[in-house]
Amino acid sequence: MALVKTSQLIEEQGFALAVNVILLEQAEAFLSASLALDVGLVLQLSENTVDYHGSLAPLGAALLAMARESKQNIAVHLDHATRPDLVRSAAELGFSSVMYDGSNLEFAANVATTKALREELAGRVWFEAELGEVGGKNGVHSPGVKTDPKAAAEFVLETGVDGLAVAVGSSHAMLEKSTELDFAQIQLLADAVSVPLVLHGSSGVSHENLKHAINAGIKKINIATELNMVFGASIKKNLDLGPADPRKFLVLARTDLAAHLINLYKAIAP
Repeated sequence: MALVKTSQLIEEQGFALAVNVILLEQAEAFLSASLALDVGLVLQLSENTVDYHGSLAPLGAALLAMARESKQNIAVHLDHATRPDLVRSAAELGFSSVMYDGSNLEFAANVATTKALREELAGRVWFEAELGEVGGKNGVHSPGVKTDPKAAAEFVLETGVDGLAVAVGSSHAMLEKSTELDFAQIQLLADAVSVPLVLHGSSGVSHENLKHAINAGIKKINIATELNMVFGASIKKNLDLGPADPRKFLVLARTDLAAHLINLYKAIAP
């Protein structure tokens, strides 16, 4: 198999599950789950994670190498990049998929900036953008905000993006599965635009409702916080096993994370 664009995973599988990577061990766990499930995944590197590591290239290059060597089709994606230069850098490095997030801009500015960047990278990457506010970012966005279908149709037509992240009730960094998605809104958006819809903040949504969201029209599901919590809980439980060798507890965290992702995928797949 190979490094592929997100569009290929969506076409082959009906939807794409996208998982955020902070540490290399997480990526190893995700690829292990991918192999066990016999499905492709999107490995995501967020702007926040790039800043945490200090630059894009080290972890980004590692993910690309892992994707190319995987026995499954894997997309490598830049997630929630608000800086156009970072989007360009990801494309230059070889990422197959990027997200430019201009949702903090006024509509016209978001359209103009997104369109220019998408045209600059045309054909090189699968290009995702965001319209509307997904809750939880910087603690200021309300999960009650919803993306308007007419605005979404205009945005996609004007920008030519390949995928659209929409606000339908989810919120980032949720620690409990208490989010109520607006399935009617998802259906209206799916009917209004011709590109795949992306759900961010999926950790706060029950697995049953994620499955309903896919059936309603969501084609890319982003999961981060839920998986980080599983990884962290495993480390906490087994930390004393490796006071002089972190591999002792990281190998268990890797195993626990892979098992959780396998069960998650089986629960949400249509």
